[in-house]
Amino acid sequence: MAELEVRDLRFRYGAKQALDGVSFVRPEGSFCALLGPNGAGKSTLVSLLTRLLVAPEGEIAIAGHDLARAPRRALADLGVVFQQPTLDLNLTVRQNMRYFAALHGLPRRGLDARIDAALDRLDMAERAQERVSALNGGHRRRMELARALLHKPRVLLLDEPTVGLDAAARAAIVGHVHDLADEGLCVLWTTHLTDEVRNDDHLLVLHEGRLLADGVTRDICGQTPLLDWFLDRTGAAA
Repeated sequence: MAELEVRDLRFRYGAKQALDGVSFVRPEGSFCALLGPNGAGKSTLVSLLTRLLVAPEGEIAIAGHDLARAPRRALADLGVVFQQPTLDLNLTVRQNMRYFAALHGLPRRGLDARIDAALDRLDMAERAQERVSALNGGHRRRMELARALLHKPRVLLLDEPTVGLDAAARAAIVGHVHDLADEGLCVLWTTHLTDEVRNDDHLLVLHEGRLLADGVTRDICGQTPLLDWFLDRTGAAA
């Protein structure tokens, strides 16, 4: 079943065409990397998928719900980790989770058990009572990921979630999210870093508002390393 569908999506900032006919479909239980250099249109796509912007042309469906016609139902099935942190540093991990749950209208009954399960999934249960300000960057990202799963979405969108993290923390987050896809979640991971993309990942390559490639990474690149293939086609700086 298709969990995320984007059809002929177009968006313009004045005279600049940010997205030009972008289309793709992703099923449940899949990890999809959206790779593109800075300025490719990734942030615009994320804004349209989260309804921070409204697409004048094209269609978006999340878990079978048309985002334009049934935005609340569509967004209820979407979990998001934005590029910029959105945590309250003065609250504890658990307090942040409870606040997010209230925003989503989750019932109080059984909420602590749901929070514990989400944190445990990301190896964060033992830090539930710590203030977010005391966490390192990697643990803050894990906490944001746990928070994004709290309402049990069917689609998970991550917008360059490893920005500012060291190599070990980046690898851990990538691994955690792949595990979630293996468990049945539909994941869209945006990045400009080729080392976050595995050979067996589904890959979308976005450049100047258009998709250059849509398929399994190893099939797209052949024997050429992804970094070389990517730089050759986008002219991005290494």
